[in-house]
Amino acid sequence: MYGRFCSNQKGCCQKVIEFKWIYPLFKILFLFDTQPAMEDVEVENDNGKDISFTVAPISVGQHGPVLLLLHGGGHSALSWAVFTAVIYNRINCRVVAMDLRAHGDTKVKNSDDLSAETMAKDIGKVVETLYGENPPPIMMIGHSMGGAIAVHTAAANHVPSLLGLCVIDVVEGTAMDALNSMQNFLRSRPKTFKSVENAIEWSVKSGQIRNVESARVSMGGQVKKCEEPLNSPGVSKSISDGIIEEEEEEEEEGESNHKRKKEDDQEKETLYTWQIDLSKTEKYWEGWFSGLSALFLSCPVPKLLLLAGVDRLDKDLTIGQMQGKFQMQVLPQCGHAVHEDAPEKVADALASFMVRHKFTEFKEGFLW
Repeated sequence: MYGRFCSNQKGCCQKVIEFKWIYPLFKILFLFDTQPAMEDVEVENDNGKDISFTVAPISVGQHGPVLLLLHGGGHSALSWAVFTAVIYNRINCRVVAMDLRAHGDTKVKNSDDLSAETMAKDIGKVVETLYGENPPPIMMIGHSMGGAIAVHTAAANHVPSLLGLCVIDVVEGTAMDALNSMQNFLRSRPKTFKSVENAIEWSVKSGQIRNVESARVSMGGQVKKCEEPLNSPGVSKSISDGIIEEEEEEEEEGESNHKRKKEDDQEKETLYTWQIDLSKTEKYWEGWFSGLSALFLSCPVPKLLLLAGVDRLDKDLTIGQMQGKFQMQVLPQCGHAVHEDAPEKVADALASFMVRHKFTEFKEGFLW
């Protein structure tokens, strides 16, 4: 597995150079005082054959415990961008986010193997390659699928220096119940977008990401260019359609010529589609989530569960929470992408948890 990690001495980070023309807001969030250093990281799995390429576009800080961030299915490390800016201003920490297997900018020879066991081993191998035999204290944080993989990674002790575990909006009972309708949900999404901006617009209007600031950054890691014609099924319509319609309200002859020109230009445009076809990963879904509650409760480190709604708690976790086996906090008025919708609330909850357990301290001057 090959990885390119981006950081700089000032504690800022990001693949902002590649994305700044699309996301001016992203450029504001992660400003560089100096040119960031890029590091290639090579990781091989046990059989030495499954070699892949992974990118950790967010790598912040030089002191304190490492926050290892694992994104949800279909997302990328960029989904943590806004959260990273917030948490780094609250506590002393280092932050590393990675694109999981077959997600984001990761290139994998065996991209079909998304089993929990394989992905958990990936996490351990990346940590080992980054830090060697003496890794720093690590707080692992995962959202949705990434939360499930974080639990599997912790339970298998792939990260021996693990301090604590934070799982965001994934519960075995709710996840297993949702699997039957997951394919219908995936089919309901647009298959293609006219542009990254169009994908951003759809994500906010559909409620998939309720925070425009985060959507502007994270959607770039969810979609990629494709070569399908514009009139293919599932193309998402954007605000620009309305603009075209207004322009067509010209005189008869000019309207016809203008419309033909627009259609010719659109046929030449490059469309965008989803970075990963999640519908093809169905055979792994049950393995991600089955037995997750018991596995989570068995992890011998302090645990934090952040949920978008209390209705998501299943029986095993309800009993475990009453027995004080983990800390739980519900963040209302959030969608499933809790850390994107409410990055400050998630950062507050995580910072408080880590300081309470004496994993770190609040930054000097931060008013809690």
